[in-house]
Amino acid sequence: MSETLQDRPRAVEVARPRAAESSSITDPPGAKRKRIVIVGGGFAGIAAARALKRCDADVVLIDRRNHHIFQPLLYQVATAVLAPSDIAAPIRQLAEKQNNVSVMLAEVTGVDLNSRSVDASCPGVGIRKIPFDYLVIATGMRPSYFGHDEFARHAPGLKSLADAVTIRAKILSAYELADTTDDENERARQMTFVLVGAGPTGVELAASMAQLATVTLRGQFRRIDPAQSSIILIEGGKRILPTFAESLTEKAARRLERLGVKTVTGVKVEKVDENGVVADGKRIPSATVLWTAGVAPSPIVKLLVPRPIGPAGSRSAHS
Repeated sequence: MSETLQDRPRAVEVARPRAAESSSITDPPGAKRKRIVIVGGGFAGIAAARALKRCDADVVLIDRRNHHIFQPLLYQVATAVLAPSDIAAPIRQLAEKQNNVSVMLAEVTGVDLNSRSVDASCPGVGIRKIPFDYLVIATGMRPSYFGHDEFARHAPGLKSLADAVTIRAKILSAYELADTTDDENERARQMTFVLVGAGPTGVELAASMAQLATVTLRGQFRRIDPAQSSIILIEGGKRILPTFAESLTEKAARRLERLGVKTVTGVKVEKVDENGVVADGKRIPSATVLWTAGVAPSPIVKLLVPRPIGPAGSRSAHS
């Protein structure tokens, strides 16, 4: 992680831009220094803000969370290898070291390119209009359910710290319920874990879940053996890790097999519900289905597309 985010948080006053150099966040831009608004405090947003350290402009970084996460390690939080705090750091550490940066906890709900402003929904405050001279969109990606958004209710993705905590709770709760029930079929369903999508996230998560079952939870239950879990990784393409060299995917497949993960390729998931999944016409009973297939742009991108102008000169309500 960058040196700014590696530093340990300290209980000191946050450094602010000097009054002579900076205007209020809600003041119109252009009166003094230029204002650059960055939406998103992920890798790209943080990198953009740091790159502007010596720029003669005020930088406003807006994010709906007050922390930056090291996303490549989310799967380890989801499988109880790491604590959430191990991969998160306050975004405001950036403001402590960089005088021309202000951080705002808010969610951008609107972008007006004509007035050069964004609508920021601030918790407990409401909507605030934030003017800008330049706008940087760095909101990252979200899970794509390929037109089946109803799957999200039963198959959470892994894109945020909250997602990782939710998945960890689902996995650990499944073992607890399996240990409690006297119904063998229900026990088997609780101990069956289905991951949809065998890209890097799916492969890493499946492998870590296998380690959790065979190592971390070993000897902790009396009525079940977590090592007997069924971990199924489903991929619609011909092979796992389809964007990697075939030689690497073959090695990864062999490694997963040794860990006890069953990989199923060339199969599409047709349905996801509270009872499991239907793939290639076959029902797979499972209490824990995780979505690791595909990503889509943040919804804010659609706000940047100009709406069509109606016959009377007004803009249509639909993009």
